Amino acid sequence: MKSWYLLIVLLLIIPVTTNAQKKSKERKGEFYFSWGYNKEWYTRSDVKVNQPSLNNNYTLKSVHSHDHPGWDEGLFSIPISIPQYNYRLGYFFNKKKGLAFEINFDHTKHIVQDNQQVKITGTLNGRQVDSSVSFSEGNGFYYYLNNGANFLLFNIVKRWHWHESKNGRFTVDALGKAGIGPLIPHVQNSFFGQANDPGFQLGGWNMGVEGAVRATFFKNVFLEFSNKLDYARYSNLKTYQGTAKQAFGTYELVLSLGFTVPAGRKIVQ
Repeated sequence: MKSWYLLIVLLLIIPVTTNAQKKSKERKGEFYFSWGYNKEWYTRSDVKVNQPSLNNNYTLKSVHSHDHPGWDEGLFSIPISIPQYNYRLGYFFNKKKGLAFEINFDHTKHIVQDNQQVKITGTLNGRQVDSSVSFSEGNGFYYYLNNGANFLLFNIVKRWHWHESKNGRFTVDALGKAGIGPLIPHVQNSFFGQANDPGFQLGGWNMGVEGAVRATFFKNVFLEFSNKLDYARYSNLKTYQGTAKQAFGTYELVLSLGFTVPAGRKIVQ
């Protein structure tokens, strides 16, 4: 009779033990961090300037802008934090569905092109104006977000597995990202020779979508290449005795190097 009891106990224990061993092999979540660099192209945009104490409320129409990558002047010639950099910090909270939350920051530089003719309309010194100005530093005109147009997004991320090697040490994934967040520009400008006091500020909001390909090596190191579209609306940007506002679109290329770290184990029924 005792042998029957022993057999029943073994039949109950063995499946539970085997199942527990299988459970311990599956990750619950996954943290990742990356650092990289970017290149941008901007749409033309209007810069609207309001300086009530000067009786100025005018618009600079359809200005042309460019970025400033930094390393195009010499690779590794300046510190890594000076060129247009970006970082991503994320967590895959649902590995099976490939869903993650990500903090997505791009230090991008936006500079109104020097030596261009810009149409100006509105009120200048209390009088109506509809003419053009030569936008150049020599004429007292410049407009820089040179320490950053600085896009911060809070993204939802979806991952699709494309390829995995037989030993699991190399994978290729596609990622889609979408989010919204604040802008943290560094504002430096001069209009008609009147310069502002440059500095960082919160200055509006942006939203973006991003498509990326990620190649992961040895399960923990990855290289990610992204194409990104962003729409930014800047407001209350500091000028001399006033503010400016502006909206533009950005097409961005991003190349990043990152690390991924498993976070715990999940229980499977």
